[in-house]
Amino acid sequence: MSSPATRPTLAELAAGPPTIDVETAAGALGVSRSALYEAIRCNDPLPFRVLHVRRRLRVVTASLIAALDTTAAGAE
Repeated sequence: MSSPATRPTLAELAAGPPTIDVETAAGALGVSRSALYEAIRCNDPLPFRVLHVRRRLRVVTASLIAALDTTAAGAE
C-alpha cells in the first residue's frame, strides 16, 4: 500500500486489506483527512461504507473502489 502522503491507485487499493484507515481513504479521494473526518462526524451521505470498529473508523475498501470507479467513469 502506498504511504498516506501519496494518492493510492485503484489497483493499490484493490490489492490492500478489506478496510483502510480514514487517512488512506482521504488520500484516494483527494481530500484532507480532517475534511473526511468532518463529513463522517456530521453524518454527511458518503458513497462508500464507514465502519466504527471499537474506537476507530475504517472505510470498506471495496465500497471506496466502487465509488471511485463510478466517479472516474462519469468524468470521461
